[in-house]
Amino acid sequence: QVQLVESGGGLVQPGGSLRLSCAVSGSSVSIYVMGWYRRAPGKQRELVATITSNSNTNYADTVKGRFTISRDNAKNTVYLQMNSLEPEDTAVYCCNAVHRWLGVNYWGQGTQVTVSS
Repeated sequence: QVQLVESGGGLVQPGGSLRLSCAVSGSSVSIYVMGWYRRAPGKQRELVATITSNSNTNYADTVKGRFTISRDNAKNTVYLQMNSLEPEDTAVYCCNAVHRWLGVNYWGQGTQVTVSS
């Protein structure tokens, strides 16, 4: 089965940086549209960023210029580089994969990101 495992979350001060990783097993990351979502306490889950197999990217307005999504097909891993972090970025970040042809959807368990001084 396809499994997504996130890592890299933690506690960081405002203005700091973190890089999240999403390791994909059971399939190739190259055949999925990959995305990062987040859910903050008391808020709905929101899309943070997506990247296609053609490396086209899309970002939420709230993270544009600060976050960068990328993929490494050789390592079967998707990354989310987060810079200039703000307390409002505090959330559980989940990795998502959608098969570009079949449309099946997979989710990771999430990794906690806390931005606080």
